[in-house]
Amino acid sequence: MVAIRYEDIVKVPKALLHDHLDGGLRPATVVELAAEAGHELPTTDPEALGRWFVEAANSGSLERYLETFAHTVAVMQTAPALRRVARECALDLAADGVVYAEVRFAPEQHLEQNLTLDEVVGAVVEGFAEGSAEAAAAGRPVRVGTLLTAMRHAARSQEIAELAVRHRDTGVVGFDIAGAEAGFPPTRHLDAFEYLQRENFHFTIHAGEAFGLPSIWQAIQWCGADRLGHGVRIVDDITPGPQPVLGRLAAYVRDKRIPLELCPSSNVQTGAVASIADHPIGLLRDLRFRVTVNTDNRLMSGTSMSREMALLAEAFGYGWKEFQWFTINAMKSAFIPFDERLRIIDEVIKPAYAKLLA
Repeated sequence: MVAIRYEDIVKVPKALLHDHLDGGLRPATVVELAAEAGHELPTTDPEALGRWFVEAANSGSLERYLETFAHTVAVMQTAPALRRVARECALDLAADGVVYAEVRFAPEQHLEQNLTLDEVVGAVVEGFAEGSAEAAAAGRPVRVGTLLTAMRHAARSQEIAELAVRHRDTGVVGFDIAGAEAGFPPTRHLDAFEYLQRENFHFTIHAGEAFGLPSIWQAIQWCGADRLGHGVRIVDDITPGPQPVLGRLAAYVRDKRIPLELCPSSNVQTGAVASIADHPIGLLRDLRFRVTVNTDNRLMSGTSMSREMALLAEAFGYGWKEFQWFTINAMKSAFIPFDERLRIIDEVIKPAYAKLLA
């Protein structure tokens, strides 16, 4: 098999479902916005700061990993800053060959300068629109959908769910809960999920990353999640062997085609898995779960969609066929209307991969 070149991976269309806005800032932007906000950083050298984020996130602990966000969230407290970060996010994703992305953030974390929740969402959606328009003009179109996240340790999930529904026609395509899993089960936010279901709105839940099968079971069977944010611990319900045996929960997840938003590099950083080569994505793909590949936090992991794919190619020998499968899985699982998903699959993704596979 011919080795796949990184520069060719960059060119091929990719779809991304799990990416955090506050985890994907450009280091130089963090430095500039911190100077404006009077926020102290570990260093003001962009290259050194980029390295600091990755090293600090490489702790093997989800809680320590989440601490790095204090610096990015601190510089995202004004409408111009939020708009800039969102615009650059869209441009960076487009430059990496991403044609569809869902980017999530928690509006409740951006209120320190007296913005309202609606103003926060408006600024981010506006920034995504600006960046997408610039990318399209440069011949690299990207469609960005916004996911609004509620923090699972806080008590604003109903408010954020209503906020998401209020902005559903201006760019918000779904809802999420995030934050430390242990001690903060998704069932604490049942009212919000029931409200979203009544409103025919989509949602994903961070589950099965730092915490095991109970969080996945609750996310699906109690809360009704459309997708699992990470969900990597579903392998705890699979008995390995020449013929792996699926437990009832794993079988249900596979049978129902519930998408897994797997984030390989991030899972290594937070200690969910030991290495990319040990990542259960190989097993889950072989067993034909609805597997998708994602970045999680591009700044903290020093990564991109192209890098994640390159790492998988190296670890598992994946080629264009597997990358097309991951990409179509993600597009099928997106929270935008079916006809839009189909158009991107049929007009953008399949033709590009057909050329490579030929």
